[in-house]
Amino acid sequence: MHPALTGLLLGLGIGVALVLAEYYFVKKAVAQRATPSNPHPKFEPSDKMRVRSVFTFSLFLPPGFALGAWLLDRFLS
Repeated sequence: MHPALTGLLLGLGIGVALVLAEYYFVKKAVAQRATPSNPHPKFEPSDKMRVRSVFTFSLFLPPGFALGAWLLDRFLS
């Protein structure tokens, strides 16, 4: 398999894992803010921004990992 494709798939996997983990932690924090009078709290704008920023960062991971893997293969072999 081409090293750039390997890096791309590795970056994609790490990006997906980061987004899922951040969503889980934000959802858990939202659930902890629930009170007896408000059993269904909603995501606040700061919660949405946290998940969105991690998602945006994860969009740059696959190309970055692909480039890094290609450069490592090209110059170290």
